[in-house]
Amino acid sequence: MFEKELEVALKAAKQCVPLILEIYNSDNIGLEIKEDNSPVTKADKATDNTIRKILHEAFPSYALLTEESEDDKSRLSNDYVWIVDPIDGTKEFVAHSDEFTINISLCYKHEPVLGVILIPVTGEIYYAVKGKGSFYQNGDKTVKIHVNSRTNDLTTLVSRFHSNADEQAMIAKHSDRIKHQRVVGSSIKGCVIAKGEAEMSYRFSSNTKEWDTCAMQTIVEQAGGLLLKFTGERILYNREDVYNRGGYVICNCRENFLI
Repeated sequence: MFEKELEVALKAAKQCVPLILEIYNSDNIGLEIKEDNSPVTKADKATDNTIRKILHEAFPSYALLTEESEDDKSRLSNDYVWIVDPIDGTKEFVAHSDEFTINISLCYKHEPVLGVILIPVTGEIYYAVKGKGSFYQNGDKTVKIHVNSRTNDLTTLVSRFHSNADEQAMIAKHSDRIKHQRVVGSSIKGCVIAKGEAEMSYRFSSNTKEWDTCAMQTIVEQAGGLLLKFTGERILYNREDVYNRGGYVICNCRENFLI
């Protein structure tokens, strides 16, 4: 199930890489500040257009929710919704940290069922389909990935631009178990946890939206991990309010849901 959708999502992400890198390495990224005070560049807009076209041509009956396009609320009555962040980590893109991604995901009846995260600078790809597991692809090599089982001497992943006092207070509260911090950009955090190279990450702010988390949640969950609200509930998708109110926690196992 969803084999064709995965094939098309991978194709769409890969097709955008040359365009993104051309803008990324140019002298004019076309930086603008949106009404919500978040940045947008020429790369965000061009990638959004390309992905929307490819997905719609392949699956014309599926709805689309993307960061850089107007939200068509008719999606709320559609069982199948593509959820796309053409560039997750635009601040990382602007800062030239290399840690930004293309996120393409699919939800079915509000459940995240497919996720693709591609890192344009390195070409690395993480992807997952519900019930099939999570995978890491680098060049010609593809391997199945899984979270680790560590419950002590934990590493938490923190943001370069979005870490705050609440997050540091929570880390300090659990300093008996959280011993290390590592800075990782965008939704690469979830990928690193899914790959078993770290155990957890907090996001306290309410400013992330469905397209920031859907692909990452699919990859984390299919690798055996968890992405939960601070209430302990899973995030569901294709909501009228696209904001992830209250933030979330990513962890490799329930025992590390430390709040």
